[in-house]
Amino acid sequence: MKRWLRFGISLLITVVGFWWTFKDTNFSMMFTSLKTANYLYLIPYLLILTFIHLCRALRWGNLLSGLEKVKFRPLNEASAIGFMMLIVLPFRLGEFARPFLIAERSTIRRSPAMTSVVLERIVDGIIIAVLLRVLLFFVPGESETIARIKIGGNIMFAVFTSGLLFLIIARVWHERVISVIRAIGNRISPPLTEKAVKIIDGFVSALRQLPDGKNIALFTIYTAMYWVANGVGMSLLASAFDCSGAIAGQACEPLHVPIFAAFLALCVLVAGLMIPAAPGSAGTFQASILLGLSVFLPPAVINSSGVAYANVLWVTQILQQIGFGLIFMFLSKGSFSNIAGQLSEQQAGSAPEVK
Repeated sequence: MKRWLRFGISLLITVVGFWWTFKDTNFSMMFTSLKTANYLYLIPYLLILTFIHLCRALRWGNLLSGLEKVKFRPLNEASAIGFMMLIVLPFRLGEFARPFLIAERSTIRRSPAMTSVVLERIVDGIIIAVLLRVLLFFVPGESETIARIKIGGNIMFAVFTSGLLFLIIARVWHERVISVIRAIGNRISPPLTEKAVKIIDGFVSALRQLPDGKNIALFTIYTAMYWVANGVGMSLLASAFDCSGAIAGQACEPLHVPIFAAFLALCVLVAGLMIPAAPGSAGTFQASILLGLSVFLPPAVINSSGVAYANVLWVTQILQQIGFGLIFMFLSKGSFSNIAGQLSEQQAGSAPEVK
């Protein structure tokens, strides 16, 4: 029942996101923008997305190196299939996909693999929150939109920084943290408390096997390359919607998204994706992109070419990640239903720990 309640709430959020995206849309100009766009820009953008995928896979390998140096092929398979599962599965089941898949392809257990995924999220969240505030410092003036974005950035920074501090505290004062959790939690629900203690023990155990200095440096480099490529790619794809393909009599608002604006929109997007929407972040993705671009672009552009761009950007990223996942699932002779079923059992707490 709780699952379906969460799913219903996520669908409601998606509906609200789509409503906000299309509520002021000039559909005639949006369709003109879609029809006249130069889709040849999808070729270099897809190459950039491939590069982004490689950076994500390789940096995860660096983070896992303290547990085991996983070869590229199983690492790439687990990454591609895992990112696809993250997109298509409901109830956040995809969060468990990469740890489950890498456990099948190495000696790494699920719980420490999950710790590496959480650390990735924390690092990315802090980076984007800090970058967002730095970029906003150079945006002249103040508006209601900028104020909302600042609030979102502050919330994101607080959430991920708190997560990092908790992991550090649990690592340094492990026994004290467990004692406090048991003292408080046992008054509420002893079974849930023991589950929480087990999870924390798994995280702390994995933190004792952090990668060496070389792999931390490589993780940092790949992370920087990953985020730079994201911003550059978003700016590049926007060039497809410059209305250069429009003919006389066609009303079209050209879209120009410089690198600075693309990175700000990227930061807003990452903050928006924290909202638990339907699979694929449909609705929240488009709304977040438009919110970020509205800092720089007038409403006439946002509500025509901006909407067209946001949807093409979303569809391209979704299809690329699903495509990669299906290809590597086929090559590894995996089964979507089998993986999804085991992930569902794992989240319910009935699946046994692998390795």
